[in-house]
Amino acid sequence: MASMRDIKRRKGSIQSTQQITKAMKLVSTVKLQKAKTRAEQTNPYFNYMYQTVTSMLAKSGTMNHPYLKSGGSEKKAVVVITSNRGLAGGYNSNIVKLVTGSETLTPGQTGVYAIGTKGQEALERRGYEIKESGAEIIESPSYADAAELCKRVLAAYAAGEVGEIWLAYTHFKNTVSHEPKLLKLLPVEFDKEEIEGAKQSDLLMNYEPGEEEALDMIIPKYVTSLFYGALVEAVASENGARMQAMDSATSNAEEMISDLTLKYNRARQGSITQELTEIIAGASAIS
Repeated sequence: MASMRDIKRRKGSIQSTQQITKAMKLVSTVKLQKAKTRAEQTNPYFNYMYQTVTSMLAKSGTMNHPYLKSGGSEKKAVVVITSNRGLAGGYNSNIVKLVTGSETLTPGQTGVYAIGTKGQEALERRGYEIKESGAEIIESPSYADAAELCKRVLAAYAAGEVGEIWLAYTHFKNTVSHEPKLLKLLPVEFDKEEIEGAKQSDLLMNYEPGEEEALDMIIPKYVTSLFYGALVEAVASENGARMQAMDSATSNAEEMISDLTLKYNRARQGSITQELTEIIAGASAIS
């Protein structure tokens, strides 16, 4: 059985840790409120952007454009959005598992554009090639950051260096629910309902002034919008996950402190009882 000194030392250590987890929970809660509002405001626009562009291209018929064909390359590019810090439960590991568990995104054929050091380090250990590191982007994501990232990824796609563009991020549903997602951005894939609707429609999409000029403008905006929407949702999800993790850690620390307090009191009572027994035994021996 541990001594009272050991129990007291361990209890003090856990209390110190509990103060840290409480503080981190409060910080994450404040950050979450701001990130949540931003995600809820921007989410509808990016959802409609995705639906509109895929529906539009489904009704456009066959078009020959660099952004709509793979270019023959078997390599893939995946933008992976994680955090720069840990202590967020399974937030980072879920994204890493999503990428490594994909049969399409194999280490030898996939280049990673890492947004967040945790995902970068984990995927690099698993043999993935890190094309770019954008750890600073996730700290305060902006539309300009997403546009610059889109420009570089699309340039590699148009040049035939990669044949597919994927996006791995965490979708923010609400404060306690976050869903890791893996989306294929290019070439655009269509839902069965959209394809059937396009076949049934006698009217195809018309472009003015022309298909190439229109797609040169639409596709970059489409990809940039999805990148930015994913960044905003990822920040909200990260803070939500960290708040939950720190709340659980604080509760666990409270339980451990209660258990150690009970053990300390038992050890103290046992020590007192032993001393009384020795005193009584000594007094009996003298008399």
